[in-house]
Amino acid sequence: MTEPAYRRLQRDERRELLLARATELFAKHGYEGLSMSQLAREAQISKALLYHYFPSKRRLFEAALEEGAAELRHRTEPDPSRPPAEQLAMTLDAFLRWVEERPAAYATLLESAGSGEVRQMMADVRATTATRILNGLGADGTRPATRAAVHGWMAFLDGAILDWIAHDDLSREELHGLLLGAFAGALVASGSSGGLPTEIAQA
Repeated sequence: MTEPAYRRLQRDERRELLLARATELFAKHGYEGLSMSQLAREAQISKALLYHYFPSKRRLFEAALEEGAAELRHRTEPDPSRPPAEQLAMTLDAFLRWVEERPAAYATLLESAGSGEVRQMMADVRATTATRILNGLGADGTRPATRAAVHGWMAFLDGAILDWIAHDDLSREELHGLLLGAFAGALVASGSSGGLPTEIAQA
């Protein structure tokens, strides 16, 4: 017998609400600092219902990470009709806006990188971002020195964003300019010949 559509909708809505609440709590407490019992209590549901939707804390955490990563990928999707420098500038701005909306959650995410799930999710996002950037550099993007410069810049980006969150004394626009300048400098140091640093400075 086929389950009525409205019942599936109710179930899906309940799951989404629970997932949203869990995301908030993981952002506040981190993976290790939150138990399923505490989550059920703060979400005001029974543990049995929580386990019905998510059989383990790991599965719940993975679902929360997947949802956040999907939103981030959507918001930072580059416009292929734009020149590479503009694509990078626009993607970086979208990413910083995303962080600005949830600074504590992002800081907690980075601090939870010891968790295998967090580490894998961050590695996937970084790999996607690095591939986008290197592809945008054309032939230069295939050079080992350019690849190292791009990955090194991404590590710098994490540190700069954590400082921005901790001190809150730079505007998003100032940080955006700093990060683009650091990227241009990394490409110059790598011996890149693509001319992208000048374009970035004008973006």
